[in-house]
Amino acid sequence: MIRIPFMAGSLPVRLTWLCTLLTCVCVAAPAMAESKLTKTIGEVQPKIVKIYGAGGFRGLESYQSGFLISPDGHILTSYSYVLDADQVTCTLNDGRRFQAKVLGADPRTEIAVLKIEAKELPYFDLKQAAQGVEGTRTLAFSNLYGVAFGDEAASVLHGVISARSKLDARLGAYKSTYSGPVYVVDAMTNNPGAAGGALTNMRGQILGILGKELRNARNNTWLNYAVPISELTDIIEKIKSGKAVPVSASDLVGRLDRPLTLQSLGIVLVPNTLERTPPFVDAVRAGSPAAAAGLKPDDLIVFVDDRLIHSVNALKELLERTESDAQIRVTVMRGNELIEIPLEAAAPATN
Repeated sequence: MIRIPFMAGSLPVRLTWLCTLLTCVCVAAPAMAESKLTKTIGEVQPKIVKIYGAGGFRGLESYQSGFLISPDGHILTSYSYVLDADQVTCTLNDGRRFQAKVLGADPRTEIAVLKIEAKELPYFDLKQAAQGVEGTRTLAFSNLYGVAFGDEAASVLHGVISARSKLDARLGAYKSTYSGPVYVVDAMTNNPGAAGGALTNMRGQILGILGKELRNARNNTWLNYAVPISELTDIIEKIKSGKAVPVSASDLVGRLDRPLTLQSLGIVLVPNTLERTPPFVDAVRAGSPAAAAGLKPDDLIVFVDDRLIHSVNALKELLERTESDAQIRVTVMRGNELIEIPLEAAAPATN
Protein backbone atom coordinates (compact mmCIF):
# COMPACT_ATOMS: atom_id res chain seq x y z
CA MET A 1 0.00 0.00 0.00
CA ILE A 2 1.28 3.48 -0.91
CA ARG A 3 0.73 6.23 1.67
CA ILE A 4 0.41 9.71 0.14
CA PRO A 5 1.46 12.45 2.58
CA PHE A 6 -0.35 15.71 3.04
CA MET A 7 0.55 18.03 0.18
CA ALA A 8 0.61 21.76 0.77
CA GLY A 9 0.15 24.32 -1.95
CA SER A 10 -2.42 25.12 -4.58
CA LEU A 11 -4.51 22.44 -6.29
CA PRO A 12 -2.50 22.50 -9.55
CA VAL A 13 0.73 22.11 -7.60
CA ARG A 14 -0.68 19.21 -5.61
CA LEU A 15 -2.00 17.49 -8.75
CA THR A 16 1.38 17.87 -10.46
CA TRP A 17 3.14 16.40 -7.42
CA LEU A 18 0.67 13.48 -7.31
CA CYS A 19 1.09 12.71 -11.01
CA THR A 20 4.86 12.68 -10.60
CA LEU A 21 4.59 10.29 -7.65
CA LEU A 22 2.26 7.90 -9.48
CA THR A 23 4.52 7.96 -12.55
CA CYS A 24 7.48 6.94 -10.40
CA VAL A 25 5.44 4.09 -8.87
CA CYS A 26 4.26 2.85 -12.29
CA VAL A 27 7.81 2.86 -13.64
CA ALA A 28 9.26 1.19 -10.54
CA ALA A 29 6.76 -1.69 -10.45
CA PRO A 30 7.58 -3.07 -13.94
CA ALA A 31 11.27 -2.56 -13.25
CA MET A 32 11.02 -4.68 -10.11
CA ALA A 33 9.04 -7.37 -11.98
CA GLU A 34 11.59 -7.37 -14.79
CA SER A 35 14.40 -7.71 -12.28
CA LYS A 36 12.75 -10.78 -10.70
CA LEU A 37 12.12 -12.31 -14.12
CA THR A 38 15.72 -11.75 -15.15
CA LYS A 39 16.88 -13.38 -11.91
CA THR A 40 14.64 -16.42 -12.48
CA ILE A 41 15.82 -16.89 -16.06
CA GLY A 42 19.43 -16.56 -14.94
CA GLU A 43 18.94 -19.29 -12.35
CA VAL A 44 17.26 -21.69 -14.77
CA GLN A 45 19.54 -21.31 -17.81
CA PRO A 46 22.48 -23.32 -16.31
CA LYS A 47 20.10 -26.31 -15.92
CA ILE A 48 19.16 -26.42 -19.61
CA VAL A 49 21.01 -28.75 -22.02
CA LYS A 50 21.33 -28.64 -25.82
CA ILE A 51 21.34 -32.14 -27.32
CA TYR A 52 22.73 -33.15 -30.73
CA GLY A 53 22.55 -36.58 -32.34
CA ALA A 54 21.03 -38.33 -35.35
CA GLY A 55 19.36 -36.29 -38.04
CA GLY A 56 18.85 -35.93 -41.73
CA PHE A 57 16.81 -39.17 -41.94
CA ARG A 58 13.60 -38.21 -43.76
CA GLY A 59 14.66 -34.57 -43.42
CA LEU A 60 14.47 -34.50 -39.62
CA GLU A 61 16.44 -32.15 -37.36
CA SER A 62 19.49 -33.43 -35.47
CA TYR A 63 18.92 -31.49 -32.25
CA GLN A 64 16.56 -31.21 -29.31
CA SER A 65 16.47 -29.99 -25.72
CA GLY A 66 16.87 -31.43 -22.23
CA PHE A 67 17.51 -30.41 -18.65
CA LEU A 68 19.63 -31.59 -15.74
CA ILE A 69 17.84 -33.58 -13.03
CA SER A 70 20.80 -34.45 -10.80
CA PRO A 71 24.13 -32.86 -9.79
CA ASP A 72 25.89 -35.90 -11.27
CA GLY A 73 24.86 -35.36 -14.88
CA HIS A 74 21.49 -37.07 -15.34
CA ILE A 75 19.51 -35.37 -18.10
CA LEU A 76 15.80 -35.68 -18.85
CA THR A 77 14.83 -35.28 -22.49
CA SER A 78 12.37 -36.38 -25.13
CA TYR A 79 12.59 -39.91 -26.54
CA SER A 80 13.19 -39.48 -30.27
CA TYR A 81 15.25 -40.50 -33.28
CA VAL A 82 17.84 -37.84 -32.30
CA LEU A 83 19.11 -40.28 -29.66
CA ASP A 84 19.64 -43.04 -32.25
CA ALA A 85 23.21 -41.99 -32.94
CA ASP A 86 26.67 -43.41 -32.28
CA GLN A 87 27.40 -40.26 -30.34
CA VAL A 88 24.91 -38.04 -28.55
CA THR A 89 26.50 -34.71 -27.65
CA CYS A 90 25.24 -32.56 -24.80
CA THR A 91 26.25 -28.91 -24.55
CA LEU A 92 25.80 -27.15 -21.22
CA ASN A 93 24.96 -23.51 -20.67
CA ASP A 94 28.63 -22.65 -20.06
CA GLY A 95 29.66 -24.15 -23.42
CA ARG A 96 31.14 -27.42 -22.12
CA ARG A 97 30.45 -30.43 -24.36
CA PHE A 98 30.02 -34.02 -23.20
CA GLN A 99 29.32 -37.34 -24.88
CA ALA A 100 26.18 -38.71 -23.27
CA LYS A 101 25.14 -42.28 -22.58
CA VAL A 102 21.49 -43.18 -23.10
CA LEU A 103 20.57 -44.89 -19.83
CA GLY A 104 17.12 -45.82 -21.04
CA ALA A 105 13.90 -44.60 -22.54
CA ASP A 106 10.16 -45.12 -22.33
CA PRO A 107 8.29 -44.63 -25.62
CA ARG A 108 4.96 -44.75 -23.80
CA THR A 109 5.67 -41.51 -21.95
CA GLU A 110 8.06 -40.33 -24.68
CA ILE A 111 10.96 -39.56 -22.34
CA ALA A 112 14.58 -40.65 -22.11
CA VAL A 113 17.29 -40.24 -19.48
CA LEU A 114 20.88 -39.50 -20.49
CA LYS A 115 24.04 -39.44 -18.38
CA ILE A 116 27.16 -37.31 -18.77
CA GLU A 117 30.33 -37.57 -16.70
CA ALA A 118 30.21 -34.37 -14.67
CA LYS A 119 29.79 -33.39 -11.02
CA GLU A 120 28.29 -30.58 -8.96
CA LEU A 121 26.01 -29.38 -11.71
CA PRO A 122 22.98 -27.11 -11.20
CA TYR A 123 19.81 -29.15 -11.61
CA PHE A 124 16.06 -29.36 -11.09
CA ASP A 125 15.13 -31.37 -8.01
CA LEU A 126 12.15 -33.35 -9.29
CA LYS A 127 10.99 -33.99 -5.74
CA GLN A 128 10.38 -30.26 -5.50
CA ALA A 129 8.42 -30.05 -8.77
CA ALA A 130 5.55 -27.58 -8.70
CA GLN A 131 1.97 -28.18 -9.82
CA GLY A 132 0.38 -25.92 -12.41
CA VAL A 133 -3.26 -24.94 -12.76
CA GLU A 134 -5.20 -22.97 -15.32
CA GLY A 135 -3.86 -19.43 -15.34
CA THR A 136 -0.40 -20.30 -14.02
CA ARG A 137 2.17 -18.10 -15.74
CA THR A 138 5.00 -20.13 -17.23
CA LEU A 139 8.43 -19.95 -18.83
CA ALA A 140 9.45 -22.47 -21.51
CA PHE A 141 13.20 -23.05 -21.91
CA SER A 142 14.48 -24.90 -25.00
CA ASN A 143 16.91 -24.93 -27.90
CA LEU A 144 14.18 -24.35 -30.48
CA TYR A 145 15.45 -24.17 -34.06
CA GLY A 146 18.91 -25.10 -32.74
CA VAL A 147 19.92 -21.46 -32.46
CA ALA A 148 22.21 -22.08 -29.45
CA PHE A 149 25.40 -24.02 -30.22
CA GLY A 150 27.90 -23.16 -27.50
CA ASP A 151 27.50 -21.01 -24.44
CA GLU A 152 24.56 -19.11 -25.92
CA ALA A 153 21.50 -19.05 -23.70
CA ALA A 154 18.53 -21.25 -24.44
CA SER A 155 15.41 -19.60 -25.83
CA VAL A 156 12.76 -18.53 -23.32
CA LEU A 157 9.05 -18.15 -24.06
CA HIS A 158 6.53 -16.65 -21.67
CA GLY A 159 3.09 -18.23 -21.56
CA VAL A 160 0.13 -19.29 -19.47
CA ILE A 161 -1.34 -22.72 -18.71
CA SER A 162 -4.67 -22.53 -20.50
CA ALA A 163 -5.84 -26.01 -19.50
CA ARG A 164 -4.85 -29.27 -17.86
CA SER A 165 -6.37 -32.20 -19.70
CA LYS A 166 -5.79 -35.82 -20.62
CA LEU A 167 -4.35 -36.18 -24.08
CA ASP A 168 -6.67 -39.09 -24.89
CA ALA A 169 -9.85 -37.35 -23.77
CA ARG A 170 -10.70 -33.77 -24.74
CA LEU A 171 -7.56 -33.64 -26.88
CA GLY A 172 -8.11 -36.97 -28.58
CA ALA A 173 -7.70 -35.59 -32.09
CA TYR A 174 -4.01 -35.10 -31.32
CA LYS A 175 -2.50 -38.55 -31.84
CA SER A 176 0.30 -39.37 -29.42
CA THR A 177 1.74 -42.45 -27.74
CA TYR A 178 1.29 -40.65 -24.41
CA SER A 179 -2.29 -40.52 -23.15
CA GLY A 180 -2.00 -39.00 -19.68
CA PRO A 181 -2.48 -35.48 -18.31
CA VAL A 182 -0.76 -32.54 -19.99
CA TYR A 183 -0.46 -28.83 -19.45
CA VAL A 184 -1.80 -27.01 -22.52
CA VAL A 185 0.33 -23.88 -22.82
CA ASP A 186 -0.47 -20.59 -24.51
CA ALA A 187 3.02 -20.27 -26.05
CA MET A 188 4.67 -21.63 -29.20
CA THR A 189 6.54 -24.51 -27.58
CA ASN A 190 6.15 -27.06 -30.37
CA ASN A 191 8.78 -25.70 -32.78
CA PRO A 192 11.62 -27.95 -34.02
CA GLY A 193 14.20 -28.62 -31.30
CA ALA A 194 11.98 -27.56 -28.40
CA ALA A 195 10.94 -31.09 -27.40
CA GLY A 196 12.53 -32.10 -24.11
CA GLY A 197 12.81 -28.54 -22.83
CA ALA A 198 11.72 -27.37 -19.39
CA LEU A 199 8.45 -25.70 -18.43
CA THR A 200 8.73 -23.75 -15.20
CA ASN A 201 6.62 -21.33 -13.22
CA MET A 202 7.69 -17.71 -12.76
CA ARG A 203 9.77 -18.70 -9.73
CA GLY A 204 11.81 -21.14 -11.81
CA GLN A 205 10.29 -24.29 -10.29
CA ILE A 206 9.99 -27.17 -12.75
CA LEU A 207 6.45 -27.97 -13.90
CA GLY A 208 6.93 -30.34 -16.82
CA ILE A 209 8.83 -31.41 -19.91
CA LEU A 210 7.94 -29.86 -23.25
CA GLY A 211 6.21 -32.31 -25.59
CA LYS A 212 6.93 -33.08 -29.23
CA GLU A 213 5.37 -31.39 -32.20
CA LEU A 214 1.76 -32.52 -32.19
CA ARG A 215 -0.79 -31.73 -34.88
CA ASN A 216 -4.56 -32.05 -34.79
CA ALA A 217 -5.49 -34.39 -37.64
CA ARG A 218 -8.95 -32.82 -37.94
CA ASN A 219 -8.17 -29.13 -38.39
CA ASN A 220 -4.37 -29.04 -38.89
CA THR A 221 -3.74 -26.96 -35.75
CA TRP A 222 -0.72 -27.53 -33.51
CA LEU A 223 -0.79 -28.28 -29.81
CA ASN A 224 1.64 -26.67 -27.37
CA TYR A 225 1.87 -28.82 -24.28
CA ALA A 226 4.08 -30.18 -21.52
CA VAL A 227 3.87 -33.43 -19.56
CA PRO A 228 3.73 -32.81 -15.78
CA ILE A 229 6.78 -34.08 -13.89
CA SER A 230 4.48 -35.83 -11.42
CA GLU A 231 3.45 -38.22 -14.22
CA LEU A 232 7.06 -39.20 -14.94
CA THR A 233 8.91 -39.56 -11.63
CA ASP A 234 8.39 -43.32 -11.29
CA ILE A 235 9.67 -44.21 -14.75
CA ILE A 236 12.56 -41.76 -14.40
CA GLU A 237 13.70 -43.51 -11.23
CA LYS A 238 13.40 -46.92 -12.91
CA ILE A 239 15.57 -45.77 -15.80
CA LYS A 240 18.15 -44.20 -13.47
CA SER A 241 18.33 -47.42 -11.45
CA GLY A 242 19.04 -49.49 -14.58
CA LYS A 243 15.68 -51.23 -14.92
CA ALA A 244 15.14 -49.99 -18.49
CA VAL A 245 18.31 -50.05 -20.57
CA PRO A 246 18.96 -50.29 -24.31
CA VAL A 247 20.63 -53.27 -25.90
CA SER A 248 24.41 -52.97 -25.87
CA ALA A 249 27.09 -54.98 -27.61
CA SER A 250 28.38 -56.30 -24.27
CA ASP A 251 25.02 -58.00 -23.71
CA LEU A 252 25.30 -59.96 -26.92
CA VAL A 253 28.10 -62.41 -26.23
CA GLY A 254 27.68 -66.11 -26.95
CA ARG A 255 25.26 -66.74 -29.82
CA LEU A 256 23.09 -69.83 -30.32
CA ASP A 257 23.41 -72.58 -32.92
CA ARG A 258 19.73 -72.26 -33.89
CA PRO A 259 18.67 -68.69 -33.15
CA LEU A 260 15.48 -66.89 -34.02
CA THR A 261 15.83 -64.97 -37.26
CA LEU A 262 13.99 -62.25 -39.12
CA GLN A 263 13.59 -64.67 -42.03
CA SER A 264 11.85 -67.29 -39.89
CA LEU A 265 9.48 -64.61 -38.63
CA GLY A 266 8.83 -63.29 -42.14
CA ILE A 267 10.14 -59.77 -41.48
CA VAL A 268 12.11 -57.72 -43.99
CA LEU A 269 13.67 -54.56 -42.54
CA VAL A 270 14.74 -51.41 -44.40
CA PRO A 271 18.26 -51.56 -45.90
CA ASN A 272 20.87 -51.34 -43.17
CA THR A 273 22.83 -48.44 -44.65
CA LEU A 274 23.85 -46.67 -41.43
CA GLU A 275 25.53 -47.81 -38.24
CA ARG A 276 22.27 -47.20 -36.39
CA THR A 277 19.58 -47.52 -39.04
CA PRO A 278 16.18 -47.42 -37.27
CA PRO A 279 14.47 -50.86 -37.43
CA PHE A 280 11.58 -49.98 -39.74
CA VAL A 281 9.71 -52.91 -41.30
CA ASP A 282 10.10 -52.72 -45.08
CA ALA A 283 7.92 -55.74 -45.93
CA VAL A 284 6.11 -58.67 -44.34
CA ARG A 285 6.15 -61.99 -46.20
CA ALA A 286 2.71 -63.40 -46.98
CA GLY A 287 1.74 -66.41 -44.89
CA SER A 288 4.51 -65.76 -42.34
CA PRO A 289 4.16 -65.59 -38.54
CA ALA A 290 4.62 -61.81 -38.73
CA ALA A 291 1.80 -61.48 -41.26
CA ALA A 292 -0.51 -63.66 -39.17
CA ALA A 293 0.27 -61.58 -36.07
CA GLY A 294 -0.57 -58.33 -37.84
CA LEU A 295 2.85 -56.74 -38.37
CA LYS A 296 2.78 -54.21 -41.23
CA PRO A 297 5.25 -52.36 -43.46
CA ASP A 298 6.45 -49.03 -42.01
CA ASP A 299 6.04 -50.31 -38.42
CA LEU A 300 9.00 -49.16 -36.30
CA ILE A 301 10.19 -51.83 -33.85
CA VAL A 302 10.94 -50.14 -30.53
CA PHE A 303 10.84 -53.03 -28.02
CA VAL A 304 11.51 -56.76 -28.05
CA ASP A 305 10.10 -58.02 -24.78
CA ASP A 306 11.42 -55.39 -22.34
CA ARG A 307 14.46 -54.45 -24.40
CA LEU A 308 14.64 -51.07 -26.12
CA ILE A 309 15.83 -51.50 -29.72
CA HIS A 310 17.77 -48.64 -31.28
CA SER A 311 18.82 -50.07 -34.63
CA VAL A 312 18.62 -52.85 -37.19
CA ASN A 313 21.93 -54.23 -35.92
CA ALA A 314 20.71 -54.30 -32.33
CA LEU A 315 17.58 -56.22 -33.33
CA LYS A 316 19.51 -58.79 -35.34
CA GLU A 317 22.04 -59.29 -32.55
CA LEU A 318 19.31 -59.74 -29.96
CA LEU A 319 17.57 -62.38 -32.08
CA GLU A 320 20.88 -64.25 -32.36
CA ARG A 321 20.63 -64.85 -28.60
CA THR A 322 17.01 -65.98 -28.75
CA GLU A 323 16.02 -69.62 -29.23
CA SER A 324 14.36 -70.38 -32.57
CA ASP A 325 11.20 -71.72 -30.89
CA ALA A 326 10.82 -68.83 -28.41
CA GLN A 327 7.85 -66.50 -28.42
CA ILE A 328 8.74 -62.82 -28.22
CA ARG A 329 6.69 -59.66 -27.65
CA VAL A 330 7.42 -57.02 -30.24
CA THR A 331 6.25 -53.47 -29.56
CA VAL A 332 6.00 -51.35 -32.69
CA MET A 333 5.19 -47.71 -33.31
CA ARG A 334 2.57 -47.48 -36.04
CA GLY A 335 2.02 -43.83 -36.84
CA ASN A 336 1.69 -42.37 -33.35
CA GLU A 337 0.37 -45.53 -31.70
CA LEU A 338 2.31 -48.19 -29.79
CA ILE A 339 1.12 -51.73 -30.54
CA GLU A 340 2.31 -54.90 -28.82
CA ILE A 341 2.47 -57.98 -31.06
CA PRO A 342 3.33 -61.53 -29.89
CA LEU A 343 5.53 -63.36 -32.40
CA GLU A 344 6.65 -66.97 -32.71
CA ALA A 345 8.47 -68.55 -35.63
CA ALA A 346 6.68 -71.25 -37.56
CA ALA A 347 7.76 -74.78 -36.66
CA PRO A 348 9.97 -76.38 -39.33
CA ALA A 349 8.17 -78.78 -41.61
CA THR A 350 8.65 -82.52 -40.91
CA ASN A 351 8.45 -85.44 -43.34
